[in-house]
Amino acid sequence: MELLTMLTILLLVHAVAYIAWTMAARRRQSRCYLLDYVCHKPSDDLKVSTEIAGTVVRSKRLGLPEYRFLLQIIVRSGIGEETYCPRNVLDGREEEPTHQDALDEMDAFFDASIAELFARTGFGPSDVDVLVVNVSMFSPAPSLASRVVHRYGMREDVAAYNLSGMGCSAGLTSLDLARNALRTRPRALALVVSTESIAPNWYKGTDKSMMMANCLFRCGGSAMLLTNNLTLRGRAKMELSCLVRANIAANDDAHACSIQREDADGRFGISLSKDLPKAAVRAFTVNLRRLAPRILPVAELARFAAHLIYMWLLPNKHTTSSKTGRPKMLNFKTGVDHFCLHPGGSALIDAVKRNLGLGDDDVEPSRMTLHRWGNTSASSVWYVLSYMEAKGRLKRGDRVLMVAFGSGFKCNSCVWVVTGDMADKGAWADCIDAYPPENTANPYMEKFSWINDDDVGDNHQSIPIRLVY
Repeated sequence: MELLTMLTILLLVHAVAYIAWTMAARRRQSRCYLLDYVCHKPSDDLKVSTEIAGTVVRSKRLGLPEYRFLLQIIVRSGIGEETYCPRNVLDGREEEPTHQDALDEMDAFFDASIAELFARTGFGPSDVDVLVVNVSMFSPAPSLASRVVHRYGMREDVAAYNLSGMGCSAGLTSLDLARNALRTRPRALALVVSTESIAPNWYKGTDKSMMMANCLFRCGGSAMLLTNNLTLRGRAKMELSCLVRANIAANDDAHACSIQREDADGRFGISLSKDLPKAAVRAFTVNLRRLAPRILPVAELARFAAHLIYMWLLPNKHTTSSKTGRPKMLNFKTGVDHFCLHPGGSALIDAVKRNLGLGDDDVEPSRMTLHRWGNTSASSVWYVLSYMEAKGRLKRGDRVLMVAFGSGFKCNSCVWVVTGDMADKGAWADCIDAYPPENTANPYMEKFSWINDDDVGDNHQSIPIRLVY
């Protein structure tokens, strides 16, 4: 009897120890470290100066209303003169792009950025266990993921995933996919590649809701190496703390606010509706409801809960902030040190700034990224992070909140914890000292506020373009 009892106890102890070991192993395997990342800098001959932008606009032979609208969008966009466009657009071939134009754009990014990432980290294509490629507007066969595998001669057992149609938030969607794939593979390495295909997707018509995309989207991309290998933690720059995704595509207005469609003349493009800001705020709110309890200290959550109860009990007394006149909100600065916000446009940055109660310094990286690079879609947040790193603002232990928005409508967010030295200037190396510039005023208004008969229909006089703000 005593022997049986002893055996039972030993079996129970063994079972508990095995369960504890398994849970600990799973926790270790679920960790996700960022070893390094690279933001693509296209060649200088692809830069869109004011003069080049004027040439592209004039080539469209727009009518006066369309010209005025386009000028207003460009002036308000927050984009400067250092962004990049595809070669076919600069060569005046945007009307009839070829399949090869799109492939050439992708290959230029793959060859430069992925090769640089391998060189910087010391890893090679044969070390990659998981590959995730996201390009929203271009989905050839074989896939772009297969194209990367072929160009770099990766292993036959590499787990390759290709995402398309996911919009500007796809970078964090790919990060989530890579993290989950790493959980099933001990001590593995994941390569995540994010870019966008602009060459075949330049809108050629005059639908105002579809002309806006030409003013905002520019060439760019990012590549990053992730691992769950605990022994590589010392080499990592950051560790992923949490990731939250929100998708409100079940709502009709949200689903249609950013959509690819044909205009009345059968020309394809991305239509951005007036419901987009409302959809973004709604998706952002849904995301923050899940994110806040994960990243904010208990004291801040308790303070906000007490405030809500007080508002419910006494709705007519002290329900707003004395400084802003708006209802008091959660203070995200109590749980986050830096804000890496998607630079989708100046209006979007302003909306996030207002809803999070941030200051100008908090959104400076996003504004400067929009000015220097434009909206590079899913890779944009990595240019923002690179700005922070180039400025020397990221210290060990700092927490960085990334927020990205995309068609669907989606809002994805994640929090990184800085674990290593972050002092690389990356794609910002040649210009970081000039940022922020004293004046970010867009030069397009000054140079193109007067147009003549060669620019607009059959008018035979110079016409002043007055903007209404």
